[in-house]
Amino acid sequence: MGGTMTDSEDTAGDESEVASRAVSKSELFFGFLKIGLLGFGGIAPWARRVIVEERQWVTDKEFAAILGVGQILPGPHTMNAAVMLGDRFQGVTGVLLCLVGQMVMPLVIVTSLAVVYQRFASIPEVRAALIGAAAGAAGLVLGTALKMTQKIKPSRLALVVAAIPFVAIGLLDWPLVPVVVTMVPLSVALAAVERRA
Repeated sequence: MGGTMTDSEDTAGDESEVASRAVSKSELFFGFLKIGLLGFGGIAPWARRVIVEERQWVTDKEFAAILGVGQILPGPHTMNAAVMLGDRFQGVTGVLLCLVGQMVMPLVIVTSLAVVYQRFASIPEVRAALIGAAAGAAGLVLGTALKMTQKIKPSRLALVVAAIPFVAIGLLDWPLVPVVVTMVPLSVALAAVERRA
């Protein structure tokens, strides 16, 4: 009682401290440079690791929200997240630094690989290596999703909302755009109802 803090209060304090932390321009640039350099085959797992775990710019919940908004907007979701984070910490300059930082290394590496691939694409071992890399990238994305789910602890309703598009698109092969257009307002409405309850 007298001045002691519960675990939930302590966590809430940590989260607000993380959320209010100032991030410099150089931190933004080099953080996103690292994300772009490491993010082969799927950048989201590395983005979460750098932004949430290493640099602690935002909490897991905030990162999930930013990534969620980024996924429903046009363009790559991690680029959208870079825009939102850059604007949040350093305005327009931050946006440009995040975007340039995230794009520089992939551009250099992919251009170099395209030249190499053109020469060696016909070799069966090269094709097999690319298939293995794609499988590894899929595993990284799945692992990140599971890690975020454990920390965020979504409600049953949130799990149902996540399951509906998975079944609709992944299993029933329904078109992406109508499912997203339907699920966005539905999920917002259900979240509002759940919050009031």
